[in-house]
Amino acid sequence: MRTLRQPLAQLMFCEGCCCGRTDRGKPALPTDKLKAAWRAGQLNQTVQLTISGCLGPCDLTNVTLALTPTGQVWLGELEGEAVYDALIGWARDCHAAGEVVPLPAVLDAHRFERWPTSSEVPA
Repeated sequence: MRTLRQPLAQLMFCEGCCCGRTDRGKPALPTDKLKAAWRAGQLNQTVQLTISGCLGPCDLTNVTLALTPTGQVWLGELEGEAVYDALIGWARDCHAAGEVVPLPAVLDAHRFERWPTSSEVPA
């Protein structure tokens, strides 16, 4: 099978058992802000926005997954306007360029490896 929808990338934001749960003392996920930015810029054609249930790992609250044709980037412990503005800016930059551009450096401190490497897996 093949889909006719071919965005350049996809951003999946966790809003599950922990992520975005201010009632549990966790940082907010600015869902309305994200959706408004995507609508205003018609970004879904280029970078698909997905607000998902739990993506795991719950110890890194407010997990986001960036999927591109070249791989996946996991981000965790997202909090505050600066990181979400950086992700919105990245989607806008991809849209303007017509291609996937590198994620902003401000997000580097939030990157993590979701799956252990073969040397880290217990025997």
